[in-house]
Amino acid sequence: YVSVILEGLLSTFHSGLRLGASKSSRLFREFAAMCHNIRGGTTMSQRTITERKARFESLSGLEIKRFYTPQDIAHLDYAHDLGNPGEYPFTRGLYESGYRTKLWTVRQFSGFATPEETNQRYKYLIEQGQTGLSVAFDLPTLMGVDPDDPEAEGEVGKCGVSVASLEDMEILFDGIDLASITTSMTINAPAIMIWGMYLAVAEKRGVPLQQLSGTIQNDILKEFIAQKEWVYPPEPHMKLIVDTIEFATHYVPKWHPISVSGYHIREAGATAVQELAFTLADGLEYVRWCLDRGLDIDDFAPKFSFFFNAHIDFFEEIGKYRAARRIWAREMRETFGAKNPRSWWMRFHTQTAGVSLTMQQPYVNLIRSTIEALAAVLGGTQSLHVNSFDEAWALPTEEAVLLSLRTQQVIAHESGVTNTVDPLGGAYFVEWMTDQMEAGARDYFRRIDEEGGVIPAIKSGFFQQEIADAAYRFQQRVEERDFVWVGVNEYQMTEEPIPFRILKIEHEAHEKQVKRLADLRRRRDNRAVAQALKDLVAAARREENLMVPILNAIKAYATLGEMVNALKEVYGTYTEGAVI
Repeated sequence: YVSVILEGLLSTFHSGLRLGASKSSRLFREFAAMCHNIRGGTTMSQRTITERKARFESLSGLEIKRFYTPQDIAHLDYAHDLGNPGEYPFTRGLYESGYRTKLWTVRQFSGFATPEETNQRYKYLIEQGQTGLSVAFDLPTLMGVDPDDPEAEGEVGKCGVSVASLEDMEILFDGIDLASITTSMTINAPAIMIWGMYLAVAEKRGVPLQQLSGTIQNDILKEFIAQKEWVYPPEPHMKLIVDTIEFATHYVPKWHPISVSGYHIREAGATAVQELAFTLADGLEYVRWCLDRGLDIDDFAPKFSFFFNAHIDFFEEIGKYRAARRIWAREMRETFGAKNPRSWWMRFHTQTAGVSLTMQQPYVNLIRSTIEALAAVLGGTQSLHVNSFDEAWALPTEEAVLLSLRTQQVIAHESGVTNTVDPLGGAYFVEWMTDQMEAGARDYFRRIDEEGGVIPAIKSGFFQQEIADAAYRFQQRVEERDFVWVGVNEYQMTEEPIPFRILKIEHEAHEKQVKRLADLRRRRDNRAVAQALKDLVAAARREENLMVPILNAIKAYATLGEMVNALKEVYGTYTEGAVI
């Protein structure tokens, strides 16, 4: 109250000087009345105000106050908790000049049908100003299944591009300069094989591995937690991931061999706090496995990248990104003793939330994705994908993808938000939200430790139960209209025509891929393939790094399914237990 009175006195004094004696007397009377209210115990914030809701809360369930003041962040020490942009703990961003020096990478996720069709889409996007490629694979590829396998029936090319061999990868990147483009590949269970195919294409073209730049997602822990696309038990999968990290550290220095992904955790129903906590817990587990391999933290930690969801709760998302950088920096420096400042950096890609898109009134999705993309930019993302408005119906058309690309370009060049670094830094609400995100994440770290660590927590169903409970609570809010979902539970329309073209993947894509694979099996040296697969199994039994034997099999034109199945002889398969 003393500070309020002093501030009021100063304000009134200066206003009086400006307005003259006649008007200043009225200001002094108003100030005296305010002081009387304070002494009497009533202020504007304490009077009864009828609000729209009894409780305002974020999507994560955090209760939101009417307004925030310096007292809500009084505990913050600027140098220790925020720092300038480019300074530890990087709450305000990794780079001193932010987007003033370089904009984020515009990386629209794309892939469908055959490698030929996806290749044409890539070339179109590059012509329209996209600065990095992001490959979406179909379900059989994600599961390590060849298109001629009975399990692939009905899924080939449907949700991404079908890639089963080095030949497919060569077609996919035909006419694209691998030395100048950065490529991100969303692949997990068979990531070591798919990455090997990309490396083999580069070698065949004479592109040195040292020049290649990009990312493979390669995050199997989030598959067990949320997306459910695994092949082997957790431990063998973790071994394969460390193999790729070790190989990249020595031979592909500009490549990020893992992108620890919270995106799919969030899409499964997790809150922002859970997405943050579970993603970072996974990242720390990968660090431990690399250290157990004998790798030096300052050799491999700078190669880690992350992948977050950009959901619709604007300020909560911004707080999540800022907290993520701060937590990771502190863990790398203070817990693991990393000395290289680049080891403290959390670099991340962001994609707008697929689960926020609706089939109802699909053009509204343009607005949702724009708000989400803006949150990612204000949170300091290094690359960004904006979902297309028609993705609740099907894979996006060329026209829809172009609008998503233009959304990023408008934010980058017209909005003005890239002119200064961390423009929301210091805002009472934003800093409070950042603190809440970190506190919630650290509470989950404690609970995961109590479960025995990440892999025991996966096997016990801890993560799965937490996400299921969060998804249930959100659905309750939707049904009770506590959360208004435009076009879904409010502002509905009785007739909703679909005045846009939908991309349909015909069965012809499946037939083409099966035929190509049959031709490949006839043309290749099948004895060489058999020997390469035998060598791969032998190396797995010896617990060697499998990158070289996998590359040898790929160059002999062994298929993805053949390599995946060969390792099942050593590693077996995994069945998830029920969560009750």
